[in-house]
Amino acid sequence: MSQLAVTVIGPDRPGIIADVTEALAQAGVNLEDSTMTLLRGHFAMMIVCSGSLPEVKEAVEPLRGELVITVRQMGPEHAHAPIGPPYILSVHGADRPGIVSAITRMIASVGGTITDLTTRLSGQLYVLTAEVELPPTAALGMLQRALEITAEELGVGVTLRPAESDDL
Repeated sequence: MSQLAVTVIGPDRPGIIADVTEALAQAGVNLEDSTMTLLRGHFAMMIVCSGSLPEVKEAVEPLRGELVITVRQMGPEHAHAPIGPPYILSVHGADRPGIVSAITRMIASVGGTITDLTTRLSGQLYVLTAEVELPPTAALGMLQRALEITAEELGVGVTLRPAESDDL
């Protein structure tokens, strides 16, 4: 049994999750981690599972065509040890290129890591929400100011607040 990464992308329709996970279950695959979402009417799913690469490829083969499915073997697992306390980062404003790269660059510049990130475009409003871990050595006040300056340049609003256990 190998640890495998399965990605599924395609036009949304009812039953995709059921179809894919049923095919995997029939192949004896154990789902370990997964994330699924809709992106502009398209379904996107990533699964980390344990199974046999040839058997998993064969199991999902009937679903190909309407769905783009990739299956690949993963390398050794890298445990994620939290680097510091969790924060919630929120950005909202008029849509434009560069928002994600500029804001995430600020987090990276203090050694922070993003553990989850979601963006949505609703009309002209762009919304980014992220779970962020910051090292205890990060100068929080300086990061807050850098985020505010960057947000002002982008024409968006930004907030960074400690995560409550209910947020995660």
